[in-house]
Amino acid sequence: MVIILYDSGHVKILLPHSSPPLTPYEIIIMNIQGKTAIVTGANRGLGQAYAKALLQAGAQKVYAGARDPSSVTLPGVTPVKLDVTSARDIAAVAAQCSDVDIVINNAGIALTDTQLLDIDTDQSLRAQFDTNVWGILNMSRAFAPVLRANGGGAIVNMLSVLSWLSLPRTASYSASKAAAWAITNGLRNELREQGTLVIAVHAGLIDTDMARHLDGPKTRAEDVAQRVIEGLLNGDEEVLADAISKQVKAGFALSAAPYLADQRS
Repeated sequence: MVIILYDSGHVKILLPHSSPPLTPYEIIIMNIQGKTAIVTGANRGLGQAYAKALLQAGAQKVYAGARDPSSVTLPGVTPVKLDVTSARDIAAVAAQCSDVDIVINNAGIALTDTQLLDIDTDQSLRAQFDTNVWGILNMSRAFAPVLRANGGGAIVNMLSVLSWLSLPRTASYSASKAAAWAITNGLRNELREQGTLVIAVHAGLIDTDMARHLDGPKTRAEDVAQRVIEGLLNGDEEVLADAISKQVKAGFALSAAPYLADQRS
């Protein structure tokens, strides 16, 4: 095996003497030092933790996206007006932030206690898809040319362990996160050629406002953010940020996959 490190942050692994010959596999790693990032939903919770972690890792500039820029209170960041459900906001931010190397799609909403067979769920399902799916896709579409112009960069999509599971109260949220996972996998294929690292982040309950009404073990937002920083530095295409996401992913190899289990108990 021969490993070649490029200045751009690409690592190419060559596997000689393979039969049949294999295409060299390229690992894209991200040097955060001196880079510029944008974080959506950065005014509180996990988004704020991402912004802080990026600054601590040496990012030169962090744009903190929020619907109300005045709600961004973290020192050292640059607030920008950004509602990820607004095509106008996304276009304006992509034009304004043309120096971005790292995009963290963190903004998300969770509307629980909905039943898929209930027609009244349509509104909440659409709202979650608008933010959790279309928000990620439209941000990625807008910033892909920016990242290409700046050498490749990275896109980090904040997903969930519920990308793989549907619980009685989470059916519509799980549907949006499953779609976001599929979108992330598709973006990775399309953006690999331009040298863009695409990372899927999965986690269970995180100790933020979104999960304040839910019982169960929760991971600190700061710990999730730090694991994503490590993923960027290592070129990981998937970050399993806590024990439950690792457990569920490992369960895919079981004959009775976790998502087929009765979740009612």
